[in-house]
Amino acid sequence: MGTPLDEGQLLETQHAFDSVAADYDGPRGNNELIQRMRLAMWDAVYSELQPESRLLDLGCGTGIDALEFAKRGHEVVATDWSPQMVERTRARAADAGMESRVSAAHLGIQQLDKLDDTFDVIYSNFGPLNCAPDLGAVAAECARLLRPGGRLVFSVMGRLCPWELGHYALRGRFKRAAVRAARGATAVGMNRRTIWTYYYFPREFYSAFAEHFSLESYRGLSLFMPPPYLVDYYRRRRHWCDRLGRLDDRWGALPLLRDMGDHFLIVMRRP
Repeated sequence: MGTPLDEGQLLETQHAFDSVAADYDGPRGNNELIQRMRLAMWDAVYSELQPESRLLDLGCGTGIDALEFAKRGHEVVATDWSPQMVERTRARAADAGMESRVSAAHLGIQQLDKLDDTFDVIYSNFGPLNCAPDLGAVAAECARLLRPGGRLVFSVMGRLCPWELGHYALRGRFKRAAVRAARGATAVGMNRRTIWTYYYFPREFYSAFAEHFSLESYRGLSLFMPPPYLVDYYRRRRHWCDRLGRLDDRWGALPLLRDMGDHFLIVMRRP
């Protein structure tokens, strides 16, 4: 899994997300490709929920997912390593009148030992777990916090994204095309700051959880469809890209293909 992040790298990542929190929902909120991936995540979580379930959101961002589940009658503890993101989540919950169903806490994924609760589902969307310094420790804490039979539903940035390889290689940016191949923590720029990131194949990711969880399923996201940062390309060729999206829906869970894509969506069960 590579060398764990040190405190300085964790703080760099925190400050990077703090720096974009105020505007995070702007271009992202209007990004059709992000919304398509978000809906896939919601569908996967909904398939695991019973009425009035308790959920733990790891890396909640501005709280879009937490509010969605709260509006459906569930209770969500939303956590994030960025205090500015947590404030955005609290404000979103207050604006929606959902403060009784959404509890937001400034808590990094590496700090789950501070929680003392039980949840029916633990989920994480758009790669916060790629910034976790020790996946094995995360797995052990999730096993402690999740009820027997409960599910983990995670959207994780994958190691092999064909669109990204082609996009940067065709422009001669071979170093950028190979970023995901790194075995340790990789410095990824955002807003002139640094996010320290690990990339995984699905089975590589699952190996950290295998001691505590059984693997239910996984599938690729944005495999045939362009990744979200190519949304302008999508908008210029919407009809053709939507056809590619149907291939994602049909074939994204097939062997070999499910190991590729901008993200993968993985579901695990606590026995």
